[in-house]
Amino acid sequence: MFGIGWSEFVVIGVVALIAIGPKELPGVLRMVGQSLGKIRRMANEFQGQFQDAMREAEMADVKKEIEDLSTSATDIAKIDPVADANASREIDRVISENAAEIAPPVETTPAEPTPLPEPPSPVEQTVQNAIVEPDKKSAGAT
Repeated sequence: MFGIGWSEFVVIGVVALIAIGPKELPGVLRMVGQSLGKIRRMANEFQGQFQDAMREAEMADVKKEIEDLSTSATDIAKIDPVADANASREIDRVISENAAEIAPPVETTPAEPTPLPEPPSPVEQTVQNAIVEPDKKSAGAT
């Protein structure tokens, strides 16, 4: 209960028997028991009131969440997809009508063709073949 073991209770009982006396000990024990009962009832009542306050706070939170959800639901109900689509079409029409004013077309000149590389001369071709052929022979030998 209060971290008191049986040996401590025995010591307290012996001291109480000696200090109070055997005649008055039962009355004192009865009074101590009644006082402990009152303290327990008061503690239970406090605990109950505390739990009620916690439940009310939770209910207020739940009520607020429900109100937020209902507000969101009414906002969703107010959405008109047809009106949004019509507004989008109107914006596209205005942009296409005013496209020339917004960004005039840019005149571009055709790009010059890239010249092709010249084919190697017969001498260069022979030199390249001579360099490549030994590599092919050595690659085949390994």
